Amino acid sequence: MLSLPWSIPMKGSWKLGLFIPLSLISLMTFSSTFKGVKAQTPSAGGALTVRSDIQEANSETGVITARGNVQFYYPARNIQGTAAQAQYFSRERRLVLSGDVYVLQEGNSMRAETMTYLIDEGRFIATPQPQQQVESIYIVQESPQQPQAAPVPAAPAPPLNP
Repeated sequence: MLSLPWSIPMKGSWKLGLFIPLSLISLMTFSSTFKGVKAQTPSAGGALTVRSDIQEANSETGVITARGNVQFYYPARNIQGTAAQAQYFSRERRLVLSGDVYVLQEGNSMRAETMTYLIDEGRFIATPQPQQQVESIYIVQESPQQPQAAPVPAAPAPPLNP
């Protein structure tokens, strides 16, 4: 459910609040406190907004990590959620959320300790804490009532022979 377009042209690992390469300014817009980042995608896939206390990106591994009060919103697939940490593995196109994860999509919701979102498959894999369970709430659409045919009368019972 996410399509992160982040291919960051830099080496090593960096923290957004401490160092912002000029080449990233065209790809991202920052909040005034540098605690949020909004990815601007040039493709038709849409943007993913991620807000957190700290964010790091490593161009050598292709992993982007957001930690602390993570909030994300992906309008292209109508997904939003919260977690303690989010890691986007750009090469595998996989988002791993951990720590009291809550995801909401079109009224359906899921809570778990960890969730992996496989972007290309559009599939979540949720895992609970030990001795706990994953909780999901799904909106079930009821089918419209079909007019029922009149009941067919039963044939009279044959007479009993004494």
